[in-house]
Amino acid sequence: MKILVINAGSSSLKYQLIDMEDESVIAKGNCERIGVDGLITHKVNGYELKQEASFPTHAEAFEKLVEVLLNGEHAVIKSIKEISAVGHRIVQGAEIFTESVIITPEVIEKIEGIAELAPLHNPAHVLAMRACQKVFDKSVPQVCVFDTAFHATMPKKAYMFGVPYEYYEKYSIRKYGFHGTSHRFVSHELASLLNKDISELKIITCHLGNGCSIAAVDKGKVVDTSMGFTPLDGLIMGTRSGAVDPSVLTFIIEKENLSAKQLSDLLNKKSGYLGISGISSDHRDLCAAADNGNERAKIAIDMQIYQIQRYIGAYTAAMDGLDAIVFTGGIGENSPFLREAVCKGLKYFGVEIDKEKNVVRGKTENLTAKGAKTQVWAIATNEELLIARDTLQLVSKTK
Repeated sequence: MKILVINAGSSSLKYQLIDMEDESVIAKGNCERIGVDGLITHKVNGYELKQEASFPTHAEAFEKLVEVLLNGEHAVIKSIKEISAVGHRIVQGAEIFTESVIITPEVIEKIEGIAELAPLHNPAHVLAMRACQKVFDKSVPQVCVFDTAFHATMPKKAYMFGVPYEYYEKYSIRKYGFHGTSHRFVSHELASLLNKDISELKIITCHLGNGCSIAAVDKGKVVDTSMGFTPLDGLIMGTRSGAVDPSVLTFIIEKENLSAKQLSDLLNKKSGYLGISGISSDHRDLCAAADNGNERAKIAIDMQIYQIQRYIGAYTAAMDGLDAIVFTGGIGENSPFLREAVCKGLKYFGVEIDKEKNVVRGKTENLTAKGAKTQVWAIATNEELLIARDTLQLVSKTK
């Protein structure tokens, strides 16, 4: 069975075609600049096609990606009928969707209904689903996999904010958590690698990239996570501030005379690594600058290391124990420096890594030093594969 996995943004449409017989990626790509001018990048076995195209909407982008899958030297299928199902990544499922579901008109309507909770993402997901329906026959099932679903097991004491309860009731203001697809994939992958049932493990998963989040996974269920109502909360990130004293925000608004939108842009696009360092939002650039003596770059890196350590300490307490820490995401998988720096401050928890094993980048590896009480792993995340697996599971149940 071949499954097409779709990850739609406001102006992009990323895709992977996966053969579920061996879970291999047949082709992948990205339709960019939707609504502007349009560019598709399509990759197959080392071959890369880059082509300008007209993408007024997601519908045209969807038609183009099917075209490149079917035609030319980059073609990987002979007929669209070879695609058995489509899986969509959906950022926000709120309290409505706590697990993956097969798409129906009612499901799309409900995703639209919670669009204000993810205004940059959910409307784009809906556009992609409708575009997909126009291209594929109705007999091709589609599935939604929600970033927030894995975090739905959080208890109320973890997801409520200390604001009047009426705002939770009126506007659904609460912690939702994000990167759930990644946290679910790596936590279950760890259990498999250890040859243990996940119900036996207390795991802290650290998804570290341009966006960062940490989750406490106790016996397979999330009990807390660092991102909150939006992906802005928690750790300092590439351009996002992470958690900030709310009084700082009201103070800046008054001093700078900012609107709500301007404040949002400041916190989401001009803060984090970029705002502290004044150099870059890229971890690699900051490391290079810090090595050359740039103090502000060093401060930004030190802030993130300290915050990761602080969350790991807090989540160890929340779970009353810790069996393993997992590093994943672009930075988590590829920065031996950051992994070592974080673990240096966690010896009290029985954490110690093997420096020789820690040189690994972009691969799955057990980094645990001999005799250490707590396991430390780098695990390459694969959100697309998890979406494809969920899609296969749901589709198989309907047959």
